[in-house]
Amino acid sequence: MSDPTSASTSRDAVVTYNEFPQQFQSVILATVSEQGIPHSSYAPFVIDSDKNIYILTSELAVHTQDLLTSGKVSTLFIQEESQSPNIFARTRLSYDCTVTDIDRDTPEWQLRVDQMQARFGETVGMIRQLTDFHLLKLTPTGGRFTVGFGKIYDIKSEDLSRLIPVGGKPRR
Repeated sequence: MSDPTSASTSRDAVVTYNEFPQQFQSVILATVSEQGIPHSSYAPFVIDSDKNIYILTSELAVHTQDLLTSGKVSTLFIQEESQSPNIFARTRLSYDCTVTDIDRDTPEWQLRVDQMQARFGETVGMIRQLTDFHLLKLTPTGGRFTVGFGKIYDIKSEDLSRLIPVGGKPRR
């Protein structure tokens, strides 16, 4: 059996996939409340080498309550409209994620908030002092990467670096 990443997936798609999130300072979030009400929002983020996304968000935000309650989120990175040659084929990456609230008294909290402060400046220096802010780790369990018409790839949790070409069937 051949490896879809090397056989059917162009190297350009893999490179684009790995670099794509770094083009953004914020990630779009889709959450659902306990009552089943959908909500969309965004948050500044940092991402690690395992593709975990970290956000620092206030308890006052609707999405924070949804994230802490459900433990699930869908994330979206999407190409700017002005940069896309066709509005129907914008490059986009979505992940289905589980949510972990990182305890403030851990080295991981310190490391990730330091990374956020280096990336976003002194606003994070102020925010990190506020106790209603949570550092949330969004761990991808799968996803989809689209780079144009018919250039769609599934991403599975067992190997988030591997792109699997989609043959016309939705993943759900």
